Amino acid sequence: MSNVTEEPKENNSDCDPNAEVVTKVLPTMYTLVFIVGLLLNGLNLWIFCYIPSNRSFVVYLKNIVIADLLMIFTFPVKIISDAGFGNEQLRVFVCRFSAVVFYLNMYIGIIFLGILGSDRYFKVVRPLNGSSSVQSVFYSKLISALVWTLMAFISIPNMILTNQQYDTTKKVTCAKLKSDLGITWHIISNYISIGIFVLVFSLLLIFYVSISRKIYQSHQRFRRGSNAGRKSTRNIYSILIVFFVCFVPYHLCRIPYTISQTDNGYTCQQKKSLFYVKEVTLLLSAANVCLDPVIYFFMCQPFRQMLFKKLGIEDRLQETDKASCKVSSSQPGLI
Repeated sequence: MSNVTEEPKENNSDCDPNAEVVTKVLPTMYTLVFIVGLLLNGLNLWIFCYIPSNRSFVVYLKNIVIADLLMIFTFPVKIISDAGFGNEQLRVFVCRFSAVVFYLNMYIGIIFLGILGSDRYFKVVRPLNGSSSVQSVFYSKLISALVWTLMAFISIPNMILTNQQYDTTKKVTCAKLKSDLGITWHIISNYISIGIFVLVFSLLLIFYVSISRKIYQSHQRFRRGSNAGRKSTRNIYSILIVFFVCFVPYHLCRIPYTISQTDNGYTCQQKKSLFYVKEVTLLLSAANVCLDPVIYFFMCQPFRQMLFKKLGIEDRLQETDKASCKVSSSQPGLI
């Protein structure tokens, strides 16, 4: 997987990115994401500790919380390194470990968003399959373990093979710390990462077209004149909205940015522009840790129940649940 600290390879200082942007603006934005993300996901973890893993959907959400927290913990090191407060050893640590962990958990989050989409698809479009062993808690835990194992297998070599000595008189770059095999594995893992994104993105589009059609049909059949169908559609589409906002922009610019680093046909200004776009869209990907709680709230009824209970607004919760139960009875599988 690509390192979080990728930089344009330029032959002169005039092509270096603006120092104010790299050392001040971006670290400031990551600091805000870190603070908000840590508070929200700390709350999420606390709430989920009170929710039993008795539904496949809850198991997948808990895995996303863990991935988000692990990604958040890489932010302070990146912030310090990018702001220029650390030494070269800190930058080596970022390249070898912190950046790899960042991307590892980002793509784990992407995979689990795809799994959530498939879970909603089978429960909404094909509710008769809800009792299938494929949707059992045991199966969901097995799937989660396989996801973590697979992504660790892809990512750990990037740590091990970033093992080259560096020149203390020059600025450390992640590419220079990799062995020849490390660079090859880096390229392979990049293609795998892009493939994961394309696959999940394609599946989500297929799932949600089917889900939207099913909900519309159910709305027309059972709840004509009510807003139940629109509400269910909005809730289900929260996953797709988070995916579009956070991950689609980064992957749209990732390919041209990567090409610009090896193609001499790009001008200095083009390379710098692509670098800025890549950094901004990568920041959006990092901001996923702040938007995932939207999914927990809208899509997970046990999460809403426990959150309202801890906030002491159980009376309002009971009214909401009664309305939800009415919708659920006429439209099975939507909640």
